[in-house]
Amino acid sequence: MLAIVAPGQGAQKPGMLSPWIEVGSLASTLESFSEAARLDLTRLGTTADAEEIKDTAITQPLVVAAALLGAAALEIPAGTVSAGHSVGELAAAALAGVLDPVDAVRLAGIRGQAMQLACALTPTTMAAVLGGDTQVVLDALAELDLVGANVNGAGQIVAAGSTEAVAQLVASPPAGTRIISLQVAGAFHTSFMAPAEQALADAVGALTPADPDRPLLTNSDGTVIAGGADYLQLLVRQVTRPVRWDECMATLSALGVTGVLELPPAGTLVGLVKRELKGVATMALKSPDDLDKAAAFVAEHAA
Repeated sequence: MLAIVAPGQGAQKPGMLSPWIEVGSLASTLESFSEAARLDLTRLGTTADAEEIKDTAITQPLVVAAALLGAAALEIPAGTVSAGHSVGELAAAALAGVLDPVDAVRLAGIRGQAMQLACALTPTTMAAVLGGDTQVVLDALAELDLVGANVNGAGQIVAAGSTEAVAQLVASPPAGTRIISLQVAGAFHTSFMAPAEQALADAVGALTPADPDRPLLTNSDGTVIAGGADYLQLLVRQVTRPVRWDECMATLSALGVTGVLELPPAGTLVGLVKRELKGVATMALKSPDDLDKAAAFVAEHAA
């Protein structure tokens, strides 16, 4: 069985869309994405530098657009499992037929802008916690009033909360762990993002989603969601709740997935899969040069 996964914020790279707009009609597809996001994604994805594209309001629609361009260039068979990490869930929803791709990018733009504004309200930040027992780490974070905002599996948890509490974590890590401070706008997937959750809820409320046409996993608890409306409501709530990518990977294993292909800007999620799901084949679709290899990978692992 095959799974197609879409990465989230942090996976972006300068110039990552340059090769994709040379493929077929993808340049015009990107123009429609730009109109939906109210951003020049063509320029941002080709000539903008790393500093500009790390802005949350830009990054989120940009990474969703990148994933959907990669998916549009690849024939993905029915029955393929779909999952995304954080904002990548919008790309996964489009892959599963819940959303039109243009709507997915538009929602990513609204989400990113609203989260950027929420970050400006209170000084917050995030830090990666590497190693240690998952529950022990989460308990230690709770003592500092921090949240395990991304429980990624493979020995990686991203802590989020006030800058003061994160500084305490960095100064005194839980036993057996290593802490890496992250250069981010704020504490994503925590209650600090409540204004952004409401903004996304308002935007989602105007849509009529379809039910998924393939297994679609939620970051909430990794389960398969059968209803499109239910999925979008979970996606809205994920703005202030932890991403449980560890549980998504557990479901991939339980479903009997044998191959995981990550859409562009690829690399992060297949790295986690390699460390957590031994024996599961992985592929990172990074550029059109990978399309022939990707097609062979899809054919090999499709149900």
